[in-house]
Amino acid sequence: MKNRRIITTLIALWLMCSSTAIVTAEPTRPTDDAEVLERLVLKTTDPVSRELRTLRQRLRQEPQNLELAAQLATRYIEQGRAEGDPRFLGQAQAVLGPWWDEPSPPPSVLLLRAMIRQNAHEFDRALADLDQVSATQPFNAQAWLIRASILQVQGRYNEARQACQRLRHIAARHITPACLADIEGLTGHATKSEELLTTTLTNSTASGRERIWILTILGELAARVGNTQTAQQSYTDALRIGVKDQYLLSAYADFLLDQGRYREVLSLLQSETKPDGLLLRLTLAEQALHLPAATPHAAELASRFSASRERGTRVHLREEARFTLELLHDPQTALALAQANWKVQKEPWDARLLLESAFATGHISAARPAIEWLTTNHVDDIRLKELARLIQEKS
Repeated sequence: MKNRRIITTLIALWLMCSSTAIVTAEPTRPTDDAEVLERLVLKTTDPVSRELRTLRQRLRQEPQNLELAAQLATRYIEQGRAEGDPRFLGQAQAVLGPWWDEPSPPPSVLLLRAMIRQNAHEFDRALADLDQVSATQPFNAQAWLIRASILQVQGRYNEARQACQRLRHIAARHITPACLADIEGLTGHATKSEELLTTTLTNSTASGRERIWILTILGELAARVGNTQTAQQSYTDALRIGVKDQYLLSAYADFLLDQGRYREVLSLLQSETKPDGLLLRLTLAEQALHLPAATPHAAELASRFSASRERGTRVHLREEARFTLELLHDPQTALALAQANWKVQKEPWDARLLLESAFATGHISAARPAIEWLTTNHVDDIRLKELARLIQEKS
């Protein structure tokens, strides 16, 4: 997702576009390390901005204050996740600079480094950091939850379950069932998981962010098995909490796109163009509605992906594969991207892109890893099962 240091580059060049093709321009390359291409700006009236500014000022006065550094890095990570802006994660890494390269950093740094590496899709390195945390702090619930999340993304479901189980006596009561239900909902127990999540929501005292997490899991699960009413209610309830969450917006936008509710996608995402994933979904809705805005938005996405390749960062392989397949209509390139993405992460959308690209190109054998994953794990997903059926009929 990122190199060791996250480059905060804004590509100023627009792409020359036509209604049927997008031609990429060369990304801007700075010639001086001191050249400032873009500044990360927050509104001065924003409480988060004021808090960050105060913490930065205090840390400048005490640059070796680990507690202050960890507090500031945590706030940057939280803001990065809320805004979908990876530059905040670069800021977090910079704050942790004095301890980052130590062979055995303090546990607080290890945990934060694992979060940053998780976001960068450096999953094995993140797990190694978490190993060190758990060795000295076996009751650190956050470390076990992050581990469960990474292992699930990698398709290592038994290990992910074990990590969830470690939360049973060290985290709030609603955390373990939600953690387990997310895994079981993928592996043949969708109905049981839906019931567990519903019960958990009813009986828990989860915070707003935790409720969004649980409701989003429920929404995705219900959508995969075709229970559109439950999915819609879950997403609506999550949005009503009023806490901005990029993953929620992405999941709900995908649900709306699959339902053909493109106007609602516009309403949901019209002001959410910074994160690549949200701009992609907005552009897909604009394309479906034949709106003029689809062309410059597609050009902007092409520029961002080109800049990412120039930097050697391939975090958004899933988004780039989807962009290439659905907006550029280039299934051959999309298949290569989907295959590269599958080596890193194995979630339903990763499988879907691999299956769709393989089907579109006629390279049926390329779909085999996703079909095996689908079959071996008894994944409950009506779209994936239908795609697999069509591919097997074609083979």
